[in-house]
Amino acid sequence: MRQKASMRRGAMAAALLTVAAAASLTTGCGSGGDASVDGRARTPGQSQAPTPGHAGADGVGSLLAVKIDNVGPARPQTGLDAADIVYAEQVEGGLSRLMAIYATRFPKAVGPVRSARESDLELLRQFDEPTLAFSGAQHKLLPVIDKAPLRPAPPEQNAAAYYRGTAKPAPHNLYVRPDRLLRSAPGAAALTTGFRFGAAPAGGSPQTSRTVRFPAARFTFSWSASTHRWLVSMDGAPTVTTDGKRVAPATVVVQYVKLLKSKYHDVLGNNTPFTQTVGSGTAKVLRDGRVFDAEWKRPAATDGTQFTTNDGAPMNFATGQVWVVFAQA
Repeated sequence: MRQKASMRRGAMAAALLTVAAAASLTTGCGSGGDASVDGRARTPGQSQAPTPGHAGADGVGSLLAVKIDNVGPARPQTGLDAADIVYAEQVEGGLSRLMAIYATRFPKAVGPVRSARESDLELLRQFDEPTLAFSGAQHKLLPVIDKAPLRPAPPEQNAAAYYRGTAKPAPHNLYVRPDRLLRSAPGAAALTTGFRFGAAPAGGSPQTSRTVRFPAARFTFSWSASTHRWLVSMDGAPTVTTDGKRVAPATVVVQYVKLLKSKYHDVLGNNTPFTQTVGSGTAKVLRDGRVFDAEWKRPAATDGTQFTTNDGAPMNFATGQVWVVFAQA
């Protein structure tokens, strides 16, 4: 856990100062977090507030991961274009949810913030004690989150960092201000994902559009030669942020993984899928208007994911934002 106990003792005082202010926000998060999907929201006092500006054992500051709502009423999202990496995962009912990773810069706000899943804990093990902004979780998962090697930052213990917007109804209107959780972005050194950036390998096939389908959601990435980026659309509509910016990553990875049944479910009895990101498999990598067949390998949860071409050469990504969509193998 790399000095986690001492860090949390240091954060206790700050956490206690926010409990009273958090009470009113918690009321909103109980019904506006995932009470209708995930069960009970987090009880105040279950986690400690992160220490602003904390640096991990290697001297690199904590990066920020934010769970972002991705159903129709939650769109357009805020701050999505500023993320270094966006992961798209399948959740209950075949819907999708996003986890955005911020290391090189923090936007003013990110959201709407929603609940965490068991899969997130495995995925985040590749980073050195990341800070996870989320709102609620399945109640049996909460103690697992507290024991994970990350810094949970729910609104109950960080009331000053969260606010409710007025443009959308609850639960799709909770936002986080990153600079109120962490003093500054830690920089690219915190992105221990195993991704490599550089010139494209030889080969590949021309690709102007690719769609990835979940049972109740779909992602389409369309190549824009003028911007040299992949324009994102979700469920048939262009993906733009609240300030009108089109979300357009430089690289898109369709990573084929095993989707297993977890021991968790929502209040309606729907099982929560577990996205297995440790192991190996195949992938499609979209960059520079081409698609490349690739293989991925992540031997352990503490490792990043290595992508290679079919002949074993490193699969370089284009410089810029990366989207990783976890599709069922």
